[in-house]
Amino acid sequence: MKIIERKRFGSRGEGSLIRYAGVENWYSVYCAHGKEIRQTTGTADFKAAKKFHKGVLDALAVDRQGLRRFVPPTEARVTVGELVAALMTDYELRGVRSLVQVRAHLGMPPKEGQAPRTILKAFGTWRVGDLSAEAIDRYALTRTDEGAKPATVNRETQLLGQALRLAQRRGNLARVPEIQRLREDNARQGFFEAADYEAVVSHLPAHLQDVAAFGYLTGWRRGEILTLAWADVDRDGGMIRLRPEHSKNRRGRALALEGDLVALLEQRWQARVVKDMQGTPHVIELVFHRQGRPIVDFRKAWAAACAKAGFARPKLDSAGAAVRDAKGRPVMVPTKLVHDLRRTAARNLVRAGVPERVAMAVTGHVTRSMFDRYNIVAEDDLRSAMQRTAAYRRAAPRTATVTPLPTRAASGL
Repeated sequence: MKIIERKRFGSRGEGSLIRYAGVENWYSVYCAHGKEIRQTTGTADFKAAKKFHKGVLDALAVDRQGLRRFVPPTEARVTVGELVAALMTDYELRGVRSLVQVRAHLGMPPKEGQAPRTILKAFGTWRVGDLSAEAIDRYALTRTDEGAKPATVNRETQLLGQALRLAQRRGNLARVPEIQRLREDNARQGFFEAADYEAVVSHLPAHLQDVAAFGYLTGWRRGEILTLAWADVDRDGGMIRLRPEHSKNRRGRALALEGDLVALLEQRWQARVVKDMQGTPHVIELVFHRQGRPIVDFRKAWAAACAKAGFARPKLDSAGAAVRDAKGRPVMVPTKLVHDLRRTAARNLVRAGVPERVAMAVTGHVTRSMFDRYNIVAEDDLRSAMQRTAAYRRAAPRTATVTPLPTRAASGL
């Protein structure tokens, strides 16, 4: 809107009063925490507007003395839940693929009518002006007391910080409270030995067995596998090409069809035609699917397969007691993860003598530091190293290669 009148208030730095074309009320213009704010005074009377503006300056002076924080009008109105909704809209517009995980970390209910959890449960109805670093620290402490891992809490508070910073960039928030990051010492180091892999896969549904096999052979991420289409597979040329938009790091890559991958892709090729309820055949574009439907989430099937294979433990509450379902049965948590297939593939490539640069090109790792986290040394590797060292020592020659000089007594001098 066009400014038609401006009245300076006092000396430099004390702001001004302005009026817009077509608007009767005066607006108070001032700076708070390094950002210009324009706030309606709610009156067309200049004297009343001056009084309102002076009240704002007094509140800012109290804030500078550290006696009471000044809360801009936007922060006084908007809630944390509204900022989280704006963040989700921004993610959707930018095509962020991990929306399911983001919604879970923010505590957005999976179904309409369900209660929010985590961040939204704790702060969703809070005014942003009431949110402080101390409140976020208390939240992190409560979550860890409930049994949440530091990495999980960090993802939750990180997303809260992103929502706040987005509002700040858009001019809706003056400042963002400091968010402490918890130390993460729970980096996962799981991998599959061949027998363990076969035991888990044997209990998976047929369509998921092929998904697991592809991950075990290639080390591709779950999202990359589930979005693979036949348009990306060159069967005649023996190559698979991952499109950049389906890669986590937005980098496309190629994979040669060799060895067990040939048989696996041939099996999927035979399964690409699916008949509907009327018996009409349809060609499915996706390589991996469930009777023609995309595979989205198979955590329950994976957890059940791990439990049947003996790779699961009871879920414990904050008091250390086993959590039970509605039928009184203990809830089991898998000790093997789908992502362990990726770690195993990285380790197998290195064990097979594949140069690390080539292995990283297969699995899609960009940085060496991240690849090193997946190239895990197993206990068997350490035991083999010690056994080989011991064998080398046993085979080492015992004959001295240097003849010692005779001593003075032995030479008769």
